[in-house]
Amino acid sequence: MQNASSLDRTFHALADATRRSMIQALARGEARSAGELGRQFRSAQPTISKHLKVLEKAGLVERAIDGRVHQFRLRREPLQDAQGWIARHQAFWTGAVELLDRLLSEAAGDDRR
Repeated sequence: MQNASSLDRTFHALADATRRSMIQALARGEARSAGELGRQFRSAQPTISKHLKVLEKAGLVERAIDGRVHQFRLRREPLQDAQGWIARHQAFWTGAVELLDRLLSEAAGDDRR
């Protein structure tokens, strides 16, 4: 389970469409270089590097350096932690809405008497 600041970094990293696209590309399983990840965007290399640093700081990617080539691989644990957080809150709110619906139905039944 992630702590709050780690979860904040994960959601911050996922808030950007470019970074989500990079995550999607890395989710296919193989490591990719910064250049490979950046080719699909119309951004300068320094911008791509900044996006990768945000993903790395959030723990969503890990970097391996081989000479001048930086390879990035997806780390799934932070995504699984975020998914768990969302699932817990979704279950809470689903239960709360169902309870409210039931209470309103009961109250409407009482008004008819």
